[in-house]
Amino acid sequence: MATTIDVKLGERSYPIHIGRSLPLALMLDAKPGARVLMVADSNVDALHGESCQKSLSARGLEVMRAVIPAGESTKSLQWVDFLYNKAAEAGLDRSGVILALGGGMTGDLAGFVAATYLRGVRFIQVPTSLLAMVDSSVGGKTGINLEQGKNLVGAFYQPIEVDADLDLLKTLPRREYVSGLAEVVKYGVIWDASFLHLLEKHVPELLNRDPALLEKVVARCCQIKAEVVAMDEREIGPRAILNFGHTLGHAVEKVGGYGRWLHGEAVSIGMHYAARLSTRVKGFPAADADAVVGLLRMLGLPLRPEAGDMMEWPALREAMMSDKKTLKKRPRFVLAAKLGAVVTGCEVDEQVLAETWHVCSK
Repeated sequence: MATTIDVKLGERSYPIHIGRSLPLALMLDAKPGARVLMVADSNVDALHGESCQKSLSARGLEVMRAVIPAGESTKSLQWVDFLYNKAAEAGLDRSGVILALGGGMTGDLAGFVAATYLRGVRFIQVPTSLLAMVDSSVGGKTGINLEQGKNLVGAFYQPIEVDADLDLLKTLPRREYVSGLAEVVKYGVIWDASFLHLLEKHVPELLNRDPALLEKVVARCCQIKAEVVAMDEREIGPRAILNFGHTLGHAVEKVGGYGRWLHGEAVSIGMHYAARLSTRVKGFPAADADAVVGLLRMLGLPLRPEAGDMMEWPALREAMMSDKKTLKKRPRFVLAAKLGAVVTGCEVDEQVLAETWHVCSK
């Protein structure tokens, strides 16, 4: 039995289906000859590419598989060009669809290609990682990285459907699964304190991927994100709350070299920093900051770089200069006022920024 959550955006509205053994592409007209370009990285394609293709082909769809290298470095113009050519080779027209089968990198890259090929073709997200299910597959953010920073080129482009099949998480490596839990914790901090307390009470079950709990957790995360996106589709206001922990997190990814830290791991380090900064700047109770940090620790997420990572503050501060939220060379943070409520666009004194990192990194 699946849970369906609607992202309400007028004519761009779409459903998120959450469950097990889900049929794919329910919203897609399966007219004979309709063409699908299915994009997956080499790891996901080896695990799920053939079965997904067979499922779609059985409905009369013509499916071409495009396999890209795994890893954040693939979110680049080089692989955009590769997928443009695959779309042309597949004979994709505006009645066709690009289907992203994979994690956040695949969805971001394939979504950007869908937004720009023929000025826009239909797009379906089939997330295979926890992080993608609860965050990146929902909301229409697509994009690629430049050497100067992460996600600097992109478009807001909504899918027509998201199919979060929890069975796909069975093959997800533990490190990637745990990485996704960072984004789960984020929703409790920014929106729903009771959800954070639920996570605290069920850490063992969450780490063991308990089926009933997992469906409930993924559904709640998607529900929160759907509500936020419905209020602010293009991140000109309230949607910025979703960036809690990301200002420093993106800098950690860049300074460490893309691939050194998984996105959720970097965000966890960023949330530790943001929680402590919130206490200094916004009066966030120290006990609540401790609770957030303690939960991240219990889930096995990193709180600081490891010895030898050379994460010096000047390098991180410079990396923040290219963050999309930076204004006039000053980074702007999402900071917590209390559990379940955050403030966006916070500029912080440079000395406080450096001092807080010194404390958090030790």
